Amino acid sequence: MMLFTGLGNPGPKYAGNRHNIGFMAVDAIARRHRFTPWRRRFQGAACEGEIEGVKVLALLPETYMNESGRAVAEAQRFYKIELRDVFVFHDELDLPPAKVRYKVGGGNAGHNGLRSITAHCGNDYARLRLGIGHPGDKALVHNYVLSDFAKAERGWVDAVCDGCADLAGLIATHRLDEFQNRIHLFLDAQGFGATEKAAGARKPG
Repeated sequence: MMLFTGLGNPGPKYAGNRHNIGFMAVDAIARRHRFTPWRRRFQGAACEGEIEGVKVLALLPETYMNESGRAVAEAQRFYKIELRDVFVFHDELDLPPAKVRYKVGGGNAGHNGLRSITAHCGNDYARLRLGIGHPGDKALVHNYVLSDFAKAERGWVDAVCDGCADLAGLIATHRLDEFQNRIHLFLDAQGFGATEKAAGARKPG
C-alpha cells in the first residue's frame, strides 16, 4: 500500500484556498482513477484504489494543516506503509505558479503541514511541491495562502491537478524524475510555460 496525502484545511471555508491545492490534486487523482468513495478514517477523509497495479490510499487530513502528521502517522501505522511510499502533495511558496517539483526529505521551508508530518513520521518521504508563487513580502504570506485562488488562476490550478492525475502512475511506481519531466511538458502544452506562469494566462491561440 502507498499513501498519497494532500495537505490543506477542512471545510468549505478553506476549499478554494491556495493552501489547499494539495487537497485538490489528491482529489483529482482519486476521481481519475475511480477510487472508492471518500469516508471518514485516520482523522481525515480517505479512499482507496489502484494505479498501475499498485494499491494506493488517498488521505486528506481533517486535523487542520498544523496537525497533518497525526492523520498521516495513523494511516501509515495501520497499513505498515514504509516512509519511502508516503507521497505528500502540498502548496509551495518558493515555486512560481504552475511549476511542479518533487524532493525526498530535506527541509520543510516553514511549511507547517510538512513540519508536522516530519515530527510524527520522520523526514524521508516524497514531497510533490505544487507552486503557488509568493506574495513578495513575508508579512503577507499568511493571508496569501489562506485566500482563494483568483478566477484568472483557475486555469493553471486545474491543469496542475489534471497533470497529477494523468501522471499518478509514475509517482506510484517511484519514477519521480520522469513524473517531473512529463508534468513540465504537460503544463507547457496546456499553455502554462515559463513566461505565462506568473500571470496565470494561457498562450494566445
